[in-house]
Amino acid sequence: MMKTEQSIKIKPKQTFPLTIKRLGINGEGVGYFKRQVVFVPGALPGEEVVVEATNINPKFAEAKIKKIRVKSPHRVQPPCPFYEQCGGCQLQHLKYDQQLKEKRDIIIQALERHTKLDISKLEIRETIGMENPWGYRNKSSFQVGQKEGKILAGLYGMNSHQLIDIDHCAVQHSQTTEAVNAVKSVLDELKIPIYNEKTRKGVVRTIVTRVGVQSGELQVVLITATKELPKQELLIKQIQAKLPNVKSIVQNINGGKTSLIFGQETVKLAGEEFIQESLGDLQFELSARTFFQLNPLQTVKLYNEVKAAAGLTGKEKVVDAYCGVGTIGLWLADQAAEVRGMDVIPESIEDAKKNARRHGFTNTKYVPGKAEEVLPKWVKKGWEPDVIVVDPPRTGLDGQLIQTILQVKPKKLIYVSCNPSTLAKDIQALSSKYDVKYMQPVDMFPHTAHVECVTQLNLK
Repeated sequence: MMKTEQSIKIKPKQTFPLTIKRLGINGEGVGYFKRQVVFVPGALPGEEVVVEATNINPKFAEAKIKKIRVKSPHRVQPPCPFYEQCGGCQLQHLKYDQQLKEKRDIIIQALERHTKLDISKLEIRETIGMENPWGYRNKSSFQVGQKEGKILAGLYGMNSHQLIDIDHCAVQHSQTTEAVNAVKSVLDELKIPIYNEKTRKGVVRTIVTRVGVQSGELQVVLITATKELPKQELLIKQIQAKLPNVKSIVQNINGGKTSLIFGQETVKLAGEEFIQESLGDLQFELSARTFFQLNPLQTVKLYNEVKAAAGLTGKEKVVDAYCGVGTIGLWLADQAAEVRGMDVIPESIEDAKKNARRHGFTNTKYVPGKAEEVLPKWVKKGWEPDVIVVDPPRTGLDGQLIQTILQVKPKKLIYVSCNPSTLAKDIQALSSKYDVKYMQPVDMFPHTAHVECVTQLNLK
């Protein structure tokens, strides 16, 4: 056995050859040099590379490619001109069908690292991908800046505070791109002051755009440092002229020195407060700050996998923990006896109730609060769920919620995960009473290292 605690012998700036064994959880290549782990962004499994060490940690090193000696047959030229500097995507240099295979492997690696399960006995299905894995993101948040009098809008570069001006993005919906460019040109024509982070002067900080992929409706949100918006009426008129299908123009005020995009106060400037979007037969109203899945096409596939895993017959009581605006629960409601959801954000619960009413569901109940606090109260009153669906944030399930599930013992637990590491840890914590029936990876964010996964867990 090698000792994992041995300190790294690699020196900063040292150059050495490396064979890449697999992809890491952040999409970087992973190799071993003198039995020490080295992460190399942009390198692919099977490649032989010469690298230079950039960062030495006690347990691993990071390095950059100096030269590729043997290239992966799956390596492709990234179509996006900003790919190298932007950092928003991590896998554009890998052929799409191979991305799907590697994402399944990322889940397997997480299970190997964090569980004691016999992985050879698990049913881990092939990743469900997209027919067209480009232009899928329905929302963009581009920071605004100024350089030599020219207005820039885009993202900050990898590990830097350089704003990269992105005039088109390969994974953004074309309508959001068109909207950002139109707003940029209006701000420029009207000479509206752009916020400067250093001096903290100026007005416009961020342009957020969102499109209803099914409805074609467009929302533009201007995030400003001040409530005062110069030439407001002219600004609105010109945005409407350049973007005839803009249904909602909104201002959000965020004067704080913060990395959060949205402030607390939102003002409607023109049109509606929200745009419409549909998932399958369900319709949703999206206001500026409503959380909604960024890839509606894949969301339908994901939710259908949840429905298949739940296997409802019309008799079951279902809990939708972390319910948000109710999307998953409503997707299941027509096949359940009752759906109950909870979420810590009170506005989301109001939206969930509204969404249930709009679709005529009377078998739903939504309450604000933490699942681990609400659920025991229901059980005490004699309401016990047959199926629990969880779709937690990246941090995974709350420890208390895991204990609650182990006590309540629903026959089925459907775990929707956006982070393989926390999924694996949680599966291990639940494994005293639950068996993994199968795992279904779904690619929600092509060309990035993210992978979602629907896991069906059954009570032993």
